[in-house]
Amino acid sequence: MNKQRTVIVTGAAGTIGFAIAQAFAREGDHVVIVDINEEGAIQAAKQLSQETGNEASAYAVDITDEGQVKRLVETVIEKRGSIDIIVNNAGLQHIDKVEDFPLEKWNYLIGVMLTGPFLLIKHTVPWMKKQQYGRIINISSVHGKTASPFKSAYIASKHGLVGLSRTVALETADDGITVNCILPGVVDTPLIRNQLQKLSETEGISQDEALHKHLLNKQALKRFIKPEEIAACAVYLASDLAAGVTGEEISVSGGW
Repeated sequence: MNKQRTVIVTGAAGTIGFAIAQAFAREGDHVVIVDINEEGAIQAAKQLSQETGNEASAYAVDITDEGQVKRLVETVIEKRGSIDIIVNNAGLQHIDKVEDFPLEKWNYLIGVMLTGPFLLIKHTVPWMKKQQYGRIINISSVHGKTASPFKSAYIASKHGLVGLSRTVALETADDGITVNCILPGVVDTPLIRNQLQKLSETEGISQDEALHKHLLNKQALKRFIKPEEIAACAVYLASDLAAGVTGEEISVSGGW
């Protein structure tokens, strides 16, 4: 494509989301920062604009609310004329035994990490079909293909996101649209740090011991994956070189 692309990234005020937004901004794209944290979204967009010289925009959106998602898509189309790439990245975690898992936490995690991507895809795909071009990138997890205890909602949503991606890839294959998942491994984020703190307190061990016992023990590379490594994969999947890649899951996990 010759024109400046418009890229929506959800959860872009957070660690991985901001790295992805930053990578696309450096490619010369207009990045739409979407986050439920309005102040964080505005600050992230301002930082990108200052760093790259490409103006970014920010919207506070609850992606579990269909009305808000629909308005976001309509507003971006009105202002930009197209939506070329969406990256469904927003995520969160809650750890509990399944018998103790609060229903409201289950519903919220599924809402943010599965229903949210579904809604953004649902309302963006018609525009992508009109222009016969689109890149949909869903940030799943290594837990999109495996499981760990005490994370029932997270793992259910990440498995579901893989299935959603495969389905939409088939539905849009004749419309110039590709749909793929990235499966990150252990990335150093507040979500992981909070998880390690809870494991540390529960088991009476240090956070470093919890990291190696519960997370890095499954990974060939015994280190955190960098957010920039996830971002680089997203940029590739959105490129013309990846036009033949759809319905796939790419693991950026250090050999999980």
